[in-house]
Amino acid sequence: MEVSAIYNNWLNLGRAITLVENNYEEGRLLLKSLPFKTNIPVVGITGPPGAGKSSLVNSLITFLLKKNLKIGVIAVDPTSPFNYGSLLGDRVRMSEHFNNANVFIRSLATRGSLGGLSAKIYEITDVMRHAGFDVIFIETVGVGQSEVEIAGLADTTAVVLVPEAGDEVQTLKSGLMEIADIFVVNKSDRDGADIFMRNLHALVHQKPLGQWAVPVLKTVATTQQGIEELWLAIEKHNNLKENKEHRQLLLLEKALQLIQNEKMKGIDKQALRNDLFEASEKSGFNLYQFIKHYLE
Repeated sequence: MEVSAIYNNWLNLGRAITLVENNYEEGRLLLKSLPFKTNIPVVGITGPPGAGKSSLVNSLITFLLKKNLKIGVIAVDPTSPFNYGSLLGDRVRMSEHFNNANVFIRSLATRGSLGGLSAKIYEITDVMRHAGFDVIFIETVGVGQSEVEIAGLADTTAVVLVPEAGDEVQTLKSGLMEIADIFVVNKSDRDGADIFMRNLHALVHQKPLGQWAVPVLKTVATTQQGIEELWLAIEKHNNLKENKEHRQLLLLEKALQLIQNEKMKGIDKQALRNDLFEASEKSGFNLYQFIKHYLE
């Protein structure tokens, strides 16, 4: 498939993603032919399960369609332990946009990735950068390392929380606090939202001051409340001059991740699992001795 063909229609884009995701030779050749393109903003939407991330992305799509923008969405879903397929599939809350010619939504399974993102997320994002979108949203699983991993991929990372997370706000110091470019308190019409907002503001102000002061925004995704303010904050962050250094760091992280994935591609996880379980039942089993031949 030629790069120019990706632009023609969503069917070609879907096929290109499938070729890349399944590591077909045609997909590898496609990636090597992609010109370097970084001016399409990638926005990560992350946070714990139940925060309303899908609803928030859905509301952003609705808002941006009124501006005649073309939107790509990658929804990373948890993987079934039985068949490595996506458990959630295309998000039900985004169903109203499935047939819109200016919207493309693709669900990706994590497929056993050690973190929370799909092993092919970097490559697939690059393919989508060449499909004529004005913005690409990546919604994470919201478990494990996915919240931190998204910071190595997205130009802007929005961390979505709900007022009920107030009791856990102190734990943000060692995790989401470091990667959030924007905090979003969704479902802010619930009790405790104002107190939670104040606590988040207090934490944000403890960070060293730079060109970007991390905003804490209120939204109610189901009613579009606060969506315009969120988009303006995303645009403002994407236009920062200091983002050049940030983009270089993203490029480094991407290169490291791609090299790691390439080194690991020859390892069959199911075969490794079977061999490991069989070996572990034997007397004198040592994990470090077992993995030695995988490292040679």
